[in-house]
Amino acid sequence: MNLKYYYNLAKSDLFPICRSITGNGIQKSLKIIKKEFPKLKILKKKSGSKVYDWKIPPEWIIRDAYVKDKNDKVIIDFKIHNLHVVNFSKPIKKRIQFKYLRRKLYFNRDLPNSIPYVTSYYKKDWGFCISYNHYKRLIKSYKPSDFFFININSNFKYSGNLVLGEYFLKGKNKKEILISTYLCHPSMANNELSGPIVSMALINYFSNFKKLDKSIRFIFVPETIGSISYISKNISKLKRNVLGGFNLSCIGDERRHSCMLTKYENTASDEAIIQAYKKLKIKNFKIYSFLERGSDERQYNSPGIDLPIASIFRSKYGTYPEYHSSLDDFNLVTPKGVKGGFDVAKEAIKFLLKNKYPTSKILCEPNLGKRGLYPTLSHKKKISNIISGRKYLDFLQYSDGNNSLNKIFRLISVDNIRGNKIYKKLIKNKILSSNS
Repeated sequence: MNLKYYYNLAKSDLFPICRSITGNGIQKSLKIIKKEFPKLKILKKKSGSKVYDWKIPPEWIIRDAYVKDKNDKVIIDFKIHNLHVVNFSKPIKKRIQFKYLRRKLYFNRDLPNSIPYVTSYYKKDWGFCISYNHYKRLIKSYKPSDFFFININSNFKYSGNLVLGEYFLKGKNKKEILISTYLCHPSMANNELSGPIVSMALINYFSNFKKLDKSIRFIFVPETIGSISYISKNISKLKRNVLGGFNLSCIGDERRHSCMLTKYENTASDEAIIQAYKKLKIKNFKIYSFLERGSDERQYNSPGIDLPIASIFRSKYGTYPEYHSSLDDFNLVTPKGVKGGFDVAKEAIKFLLKNKYPTSKILCEPNLGKRGLYPTLSHKKKISNIISGRKYLDFLQYSDGNNSLNKIFRLISVDNIRGNKIYKKLIKNKILSSNS
């Protein structure tokens, strides 16, 4: 399957679905992805379960939502566009005057033709979303005292589950790359489906490798609560095995490439993104400060979690005008745009796969003298041997599993030929691990 296939699958099958952080929408979406990748595991976490400082919400089931005027004319209809209802709205069925209904109508004056995306996940509320132009027409057509009938046919299933998807490509060792994307927004293309499109294409691409040096784990989660839930269940394994990875979001338009590096901008993942841009000859890219975070990179980089997960975008969430609106559609997200995001993610993953991240096997400095790597006699005439031996110690100082060979070579100012000789000598003397 090629990238265009997954693009069309998302456009035809995934885009119409009304998703939320829980409920039928995300379950249906994961089942569609599972048809393409039967080994995808669908994991569940019970509603009401505590995950760190959060609680898994109940499943939200939405069947219908509309507003009718006094003449029984439907003026707002969820079936026409699923953004018309505030996501996670509680059920309501009543007559209401227009002066009160207006307080529950949400619109965006800056994008007068767009329907905004509004949520109320963790506090029960309700509302409808319309374009500003639609709102102005209603103001002209109805008096404040006019009555309307509102119906939001929804309910909360407290015995339900939060669901997420996990696909694992096993490599030669336990070190792994984590690729995370979210699947919880309703009909939006860049903010919602570009990440899953690229993730599916990456699964297909790397599945064709005969041997992977490292494993690759893909997860499809509801944003925030999904990543928190996944981390809480797997934190020990993740901290032990993950050497790098990426959160994929808003990666499908044709605008400027951008990224958000990890909190301290010093991990293998950060290096991999920059190397990917360099290989693809992408010069006009933007690096956003971690202080501008807003997606699941927040969770992976949290204190105590500290996973080296960076984010790859085209137009970062919140920075493009169509964000969180009905204008975020497949006119904005194009095959060319998705291909550009896919190429960056693919090259960054390949960089993590092929590079070695040596780890010292000995606590404190090893005794290099007994291994013939450092002079045992201190003498001015032996200063060149001491300097040479220092390079082994310098190499080991940066061998903490987080730095690639290329980065260590740069840090200790040696070329590739000499650096590889040092590396091989340390491996031969069983001072470094060779499986990462």
